[in-house]
Amino acid sequence: MTDQAQAHDTRTLEALLFVSDEPLTPAVLSQALELDRRTVEGLCDRLQADLEARGSGLVLRNVAGGWRLFTQPDSQPIVERFVLSSRQARLTKAALETLAIVAYKQPATRHQVGAIRGVNSDGVLRALVDRGLIEDSGRDEGPGRAVLYTTTPQFLERLGLPSLASLPSLAPLLGVDAEVEDASDRVVDATEDDEREPAGESPPEPQEA
Repeated sequence: MTDQAQAHDTRTLEALLFVSDEPLTPAVLSQALELDRRTVEGLCDRLQADLEARGSGLVLRNVAGGWRLFTQPDSQPIVERFVLSSRQARLTKAALETLAIVAYKQPATRHQVGAIRGVNSDGVLRALVDRGLIEDSGRDEGPGRAVLYTTTPQFLERLGLPSLASLPSLAPLLGVDAEVEDASDRVVDATEDDEREPAGESPPEPQEA
């Protein structure tokens, strides 16, 4: 292998490790890079040494049977503070809208959320997944097998709710006040009274004085 080819493979290896959220085994890397395992192991050793030599903010470690990038231990306090603060950052209006739709409609697909909001919501859904507020809960049975999204236990924790059953009613938010609800109840009661009248009988006609 030439130096140029080796450098290219090392860059590709670093990119694969960067996008992965779990350790990558030599077998997986070998298949992805289309190289034999011995060559892959050599590339991992070289990348590990390169990161250390240039004082990178990342380190490469062999853990749990695979290779994974970690942040430099010296930067841990600052990185940890940044990650925790960003997770607690206030949600944008778009994120709140999307989260509300998923919470009340769940399980909801990307297309359903977008149709209700009237705009593409892919990026917002990914952001909510990254924050741990919603998650992939399976696939829809319809055409295309769309991903279904539901809220997570962390969502309930953030809102201080014991369960989804404790979510506030949508009626007040939709402008359904007490008078409308009372009117609806009267309509239901009247309908039930009509249904209780004996079949084939009509109300008595008023008598003349």
